[in-house]
This record gives sequence, structure tokens and C-alpha cells, in this order.
Amino acid sequence: MQLQAELVHAEPGQRVVKVSAWEQGALLGSALGEGATAELAEDRAIERLRQRWGTTGAAAAARPEPVPVAAAAAPPKKRPTDPGEAEQPLLAVSNEPPQALPAQAPEPPPPAASADPEDWSDELAQVELELKRLDWGREEEAAYLERAFNHPSRSRLVRYVDLVGYLNALQQLAPGSRPEQAATPLRRRDLLDQSDQLLGQLSWGAAQGRAFLEQHFQLSSRQQLNDQQLLQFNMLLEDQLAPRA
Repeated sequence: MQLQAELVHAEPGQRVVKVSAWEQGALLGSALGEGATAELAEDRAIERLRQRWGTTGAAAAARPEPVPVAAAAAPPKKRPTDPGEAEQPLLAVSNEPPQALPAQAPEPPPPAASADPEDWSDELAQVELELKRLDWGREEEAAYLERAFNHPSRSRLVRYVDLVGYLNALQQLAPGSRPEQAATPLRRRDLLDQSDQLLGQLSWGAAQGRAFLEQHFQLSSRQQLNDQQLLQFNMLLEDQLAPRA
């Protein structure tokens, strides 16, 4: 088994590391860890995996050399199993003539993901206001975008989640922050993908996931969470996977 460690967030005094376990190209699971240093965050993420798998997994999850992202082929995503679905019991042997089984209702399709809004003008206007508050010109913005998204142009933020993540990150910065040192946004798409994976491992349907979200955040959709709340939501889901003492 191989472990892949990835730094997903960094700011002064806080690092968040995602550790994924792979075996023969198949993803066994992943966990997030938070700490003051990347090494501490990685250790906490590995410990979460060990707690989730119990003693057997703990022996298998000894720290190997991390593998590059490209070396592991990600398996196709699976839709989370509806907790209401159960296996059909075996039919008992009987001398009675077989009877036709009642027709089962077709399984409802999974809920469609909420579509991105077509008009992003409000968010773009808020970005401009935040840049003025920070006293950043185009050069400072380009330097920050290069660090956060690996390109220097706002026009290349073609996904709504990236634009919202960029805006949220700017709103957290204090006036006088420098783009070379300012905290970069969490990769929201990665956090959403990981929560999908965790919900699938828990075999939670949409109703159970929504109830869990409402219980902890009093919200009905993950899209209403900011980046820090989404990170916390994933950690709460990981806690649900850990074996109970």
C-alpha cells in the first residue's frame, strides 16, 4: 500500500494536508489533517486513517514514501448508496408452486447537482471592492492568483466555485497584506469531491447527509458552507468513519 500526501491549504500557523491510501491503482480512502506544520498535519491525517481502519489498517498504514499524484489512477466515482436500500432475503425452499414476485418500483435518479448561476457580476464587483480595500493593483492580484490557481489572470477562473473561493480568501485578508505571503484559498472543488467520497463510504443518501449538515451547521446545502466550514464538515464525516471505542 502507498500513501500520497498533498498540502491543500497553508497560512501562517496552519497547514492542512490530505493523505490518500492507494493499492494497485485503487483508492482505499483519504483523510484530512490540520496542524501548525505540514509534518504535524500529515501525521494527524495518517492517524485518522489508522483510527478508521482499526488495528489491521494501522499495521498496513505505516508511512511509506509518498507517491506522486500522477502515479495513482483515480477510480471512477460511485454514487453514494441509499441507506434505505437493503439486500433481498434468500427464498426458503418450499414444495409450493412459485409465486410471481411483486414488481419493484424503479429506483429514483440521484438528485441533480445545483447549477452554477449564469450571472457572476455581483461576485466580480465584490472582488474589485476587496482589491481596493487591500490596495492591490493588477500586479499584486496577478501574483496572488499565480500562487493560488497557478495562473495570473482572473479571466481564467472559469468555474464558479473557484471565483467564490477567491472572493472568500480576499475577504479574510487584512489591509496591508502582501500577495507573496497572504493565505491562499482552500481548493473548494477538492473539498467537495472528498465529501462526496466520504458520503459514499458512509453509504448515506441525500436525506441523511442533509440531516447531518443541518445538525452541525443549520444549513441545507454544502454550497452554503464557506471553505473553512466545508473543511470542518469533511472532518466530521471522517469522524463518523472512525471505529467506535
